[in-house]
Amino acid sequence: MEIADFINQERLVETFVELIKINAPSFRERELGDLLARKLAKAGCEIELQAYDRSFNLIARKTGQDGIPPLLLSGHMDTIEPTEGITFAIEDGLIKTTGNTVLGADDKSAIAQILEVLSVLAEREIPHGDLEIVFTSAEEKGLVGAKHLDFTRLKSKYALVLDSGGSVGNVVVGAPSHYTYEMTVKGKSAHAGMEPERGISAIRIAANIIAGIPDGRIDAETTANVGVIQGGTATNVVPKETVIWGEIRSHNAETLEKTKKFILETAQRTAQMNHAHLLITEHDEYQAFHIDKDEPILRFLAGVFTRCGIEPAFAVVGGGSDASIFNQRGMTAINMSTGMQNVHSTEELIYIKDLVNGCVVLLTAISMFREFGKVPL
Repeated sequence: MEIADFINQERLVETFVELIKINAPSFRERELGDLLARKLAKAGCEIELQAYDRSFNLIARKTGQDGIPPLLLSGHMDTIEPTEGITFAIEDGLIKTTGNTVLGADDKSAIAQILEVLSVLAEREIPHGDLEIVFTSAEEKGLVGAKHLDFTRLKSKYALVLDSGGSVGNVVVGAPSHYTYEMTVKGKSAHAGMEPERGISAIRIAANIIAGIPDGRIDAETTANVGVIQGGTATNVVPKETVIWGEIRSHNAETLEKTKKFILETAQRTAQMNHAHLLITEHDEYQAFHIDKDEPILRFLAGVFTRCGIEPAFAVVGGGSDASIFNQRGMTAINMSTGMQNVHSTEELIYIKDLVNGCVVLLTAISMFREFGKVPL
């Protein structure tokens, strides 16, 4: 029999549907986590809940044979909102949202695929090495769960992160650094009709700052964006305070630093010229990674996709995922597509064929991982 024949499509779809019915926005993953803990225990895993101040990560371990390198499998439990009261349809070989919510395939398709593969491993007694399964929380809010993950509890050097879109076969091999900032412009309030001359408009100064800094695509490797601006209290008050939230992403560290320096210096200069104060808070959200095409794990995965009859598509993307944190913490983490489409929208869907193919690829990778050390260097 082929590995594809081992996948129980009916059970896989049932599991996916069960998962998407559970509302699990960021930091509110407890109900889903409890269900996953029960399912993972039933699949023969040891379970560990790693709590942090706002939520938790779920770590599971399935012991395998000696002589095979350990491998980490990962997805995230939370979904972007809205997911409350989700409605969906299964028709024409796909599962899609039918209401005003997302479907939740990002990233519950990954969880369903991992659970199905664990069930098949037990049923078919397929040889494998030690497996570590990590389901993180609050990925959609800035990879918060992954940032709080206790990496000292993990022994895998390689991770397959299932959190990319498009047809199965899409593989992320590079992602940018992500820097965010919050600027608070402090002016002076005054009555806008009686004595506007006594005021210093924080909104106008913020507008001048925004007009003077880079925006959009800076070059092929770099983007900048002001995403939120908030200020003012009433139309008859010269606004005293305005807050600007923005970001820079780049695959090039030098370009990121240069762009950041220009933005901050422009903001400071503009505020000073207008006799305002400026407070800036900065955050390095995650660091860029790029996995070379000759990296053994990529060559191994290319062989896995070939075995599955799927043509891989390796891509460098402009967004981050938990793979960014895993790579930053010393692992080699590959972000692979689960087959989810139109994520973060009310048109989200996944083809059942892709849901199954994701399982086939994952199961093949696990069963072939004993050969990983034999990949020619």
